[in-house]
Amino acid sequence: MNQMTSSTYPAWPSGFRVNPRVSALSAELIAEFASVPVCHAGDVMGRHTGSVGLSVFHNDLSKVMCGPAVTVRTRPGDNLMIHLAMMMAEPGDVIVIDCGGDVSTAVIGGLMRTTAVARKLGGFVLDGALRDVAEWSDGAIPAYAKGAVLRGPSKEGPGEVNVPVSCAGLAVSPDDLMLGGGDGVICIPAADAAAVLRLCRAHAEKEAMIAAKNAQGKLDWDRFNAILRAKGCPV
Repeated sequence: MNQMTSSTYPAWPSGFRVNPRVSALSAELIAEFASVPVCHAGDVMGRHTGSVGLSVFHNDLSKVMCGPAVTVRTRPGDNLMIHLAMMMAEPGDVIVIDCGGDVSTAVIGGLMRTTAVARKLGGFVLDGALRDVAEWSDGAIPAYAKGAVLRGPSKEGPGEVNVPVSCAGLAVSPDDLMLGGGDGVICIPAADAAAVLRLCRAHAEKEAMIAAKNAQGKLDWDRFNAILRAKGCPV
């Protein structure tokens, strides 16, 4: 199949859809986020957001995943459209896969990992299972998944590429910024990314000041007493 570069796509059979790759995030903005702890992004985005139930399979909790999303929705146990998404992706892109949380059959494995490393893709976020765990563990490319199983996939479809997906508690649209670390993965909407970065920088300064006080054993009575009083607790 030739690389798809046209913005005009054929009418796809029922169950299949392929949209063009979206590219709105600047390389500079993405590079800035690479130094942002994923928990800081979660804090400034309301705290109760981020991935649920994903494990780190690249065996390096310090490794940062940071790149725009190329999304895939696929039938559980099938990876035809994941292959297509990987061919459409550019270096740094993160492949975000919605296969309904199914962990009975792996949909990515060692051979796909080899291709992803060679093409310098940014990583995988998978609401499902992978296989060839030992190969992923070398840390060459980030991989977050619900589980691992040796059973391999079919390549029949149907599926969709570059559509909004639900993945491990994340609502992800194409080109949203995927930020991952040892604590998990968060999705930052592309339209909000610049504002979130500013909030993250301010949050980092605040946390640095709190950490310095904590390291000296100082207790923040004023802060916590004010919170308790506001909730009606007599202190």
